[in-house]
Amino acid sequence: MTTAVEDDLSLTFAALADPTRRSILARLAEGDATVNELAAPFSLTQQAVSKHLKVMERAGLISRTRVAQSRPCRLEPARLDVAADWIERHRHVWTERFDQLDEHLTKLRNTPPKERKP
Repeated sequence: MTTAVEDDLSLTFAALADPTRRSILARLAEGDATVNELAAPFSLTQQAVSKHLKVMERAGLISRTRVAQSRPCRLEPARLDVAADWIERHRHVWTERFDQLDEHLTKLRNTPPKERKP
């Protein structure tokens, strides 16, 4: 894996670490929205929501366009796909390791104490 991909993943996961940002992304999955529309369900200032949007924009999770006086935000799912692919690849490794551990523990439970190796 290249450093650029790792850096992109770090930005993505850092952006996804915050529950407010995850909620905003869920809202954007329904369609484009302005900062005011995104701020409405939260007890946050428009400025605080804008800061969250900047983090997500820097991570490549959203983009902003200009339509007259407004700057609607749009979900960019490609970056989420990259993160999901990374998780899926590693999930297989983790699942295999847990299966091996489970097999080992089952053998230990089924082996009489006198026959166990120290």
